[in-house]
Amino acid sequence: MGITHERYRSCDAIDLAGLVRQGDVLTEDLLEVATSAALQLQPRLNAIAHWQLEAARHDPNLVATQGPLSGIPFLLKDITTHVVGWPMTSGSAVYRDFVSTVDSTIVERYRAAGLVVFGRTTTPEFGYAATTESRLFGPTRNPWDLQLSAGGSSGGAAVAVAAGIVPAAQGGDSGGSLRIPAAFCGLYGLKPTRARTPAGPYHGSFLGFSSAHVITRSVRDSALFLDVASGPDVGAPYFAERPEVSFLKAAGRRPRRIRIAVQRRAYDDSVVDADCLEALEGAAALCLGLGHEVVDVDFRFDHRKLRSLYFLVWPTLVRLALDQRAAATGRPWHPDDLETYVARLVEGVRDVSALAFAQALEDINAVAREFRLQSDAFDAVLSPTTALVAPRIGVLDPSNPDQDELDMALSRAVAFTQIYNVTGQPAASLPLHWTSRGIPVGVQLATRYGDEALLLQISRQIEEAMPWFHRVPALLA
Repeated sequence: MGITHERYRSCDAIDLAGLVRQGDVLTEDLLEVATSAALQLQPRLNAIAHWQLEAARHDPNLVATQGPLSGIPFLLKDITTHVVGWPMTSGSAVYRDFVSTVDSTIVERYRAAGLVVFGRTTTPEFGYAATTESRLFGPTRNPWDLQLSAGGSSGGAAVAVAAGIVPAAQGGDSGGSLRIPAAFCGLYGLKPTRARTPAGPYHGSFLGFSSAHVITRSVRDSALFLDVASGPDVGAPYFAERPEVSFLKAAGRRPRRIRIAVQRRAYDDSVVDADCLEALEGAAALCLGLGHEVVDVDFRFDHRKLRSLYFLVWPTLVRLALDQRAAATGRPWHPDDLETYVARLVEGVRDVSALAFAQALEDINAVAREFRLQSDAFDAVLSPTTALVAPRIGVLDPSNPDQDELDMALSRAVAFTQIYNVTGQPAASLPLHWTSRGIPVGVQLATRYGDEALLLQISRQIEEAMPWFHRVPALLA
């Protein structure tokens, strides 16, 4: 029967699952075309951290064809998503020999939907970067230009989707880690509402700031994957209220006329690239043409307090993970084992007190309230996804010898994304602009807390008005 890579890439996951159910394509054929593409492209792109080809070839989902995503080849990110017996390094040499002993709840749900997982995608050390470059695996390269960053920390996932290896790949977002690589690689990347998807049983969504979901090429795929994965797991510390209808059904409905705030200034006053602003202006004009009310705004909040999250809370959590690993293995960790940036931050919280940690959380809550008092006056907020176009490999590298250059570039990468991890609101990057050199630029759309339905509706309306699915990186042209 077979299927060519060209035909495979012309379909989203929903299309491919339909072909399987109709008997037009065998699940084994989908796995073969996906793994062949992955093996062929890996030397140039470096998107796969761990291969599990034999496990995939014996996956029971290869013979079950009635799930909503039956037979669809799939990849997991190399961090937080556990599979019994599989390695998971979190991009760090400290975890080079870690093997999971349980399945993550979200993995169980993906498999129940029929997905066939054949490996893990690359991530920077502990997901601690807006790029996917690590000492352990080297740089993951952007298929639109191999000299450019693929974004991070879900960069391997984004590259695998952009290169046509899989129609969707799992990632996580703690400060922009789904949206940034989606923006750099010309894809749709949605960060769900806080606790919409499960983080257990090993993790508690990192104080509510982290959300797991997928990077896709179509909006409807993102909606279906959210249906498949959403809902709390046992003992979850947070809970997102279940929607009235499925996300896929909601995505198919025409949205009402809404009021959209347009934010041009970076929240931390970082310089915004001209292409990022041009992408925003085009998106704002499109929304206006679709009948929505578009209002210029300049939201302001204490961004210094927001930074305290990433320079105090996150390094403390990483230090805890390192100490736990040292206790489990009997091997003490040393700063030299870590990327320069990670070591710098982790060493910086060596003497942080419990009171200081608690104060940082209070400050972050104050920032969230301050922002939502402004943004909740609107149905949605439109902004650039990032303040910079995908930079060259090395600039965002956590071990960049020029740490000042790294700090500045990282600030620009997360200048529009971090706030939504703090507030817990859903936000998505849409690929609506390409530079004169053919490099994708994302535009971010965010809605009120818990309202992925509206976010998906507007995203689908924009997708229909300005399609991007047909765009193919030069590597595949």
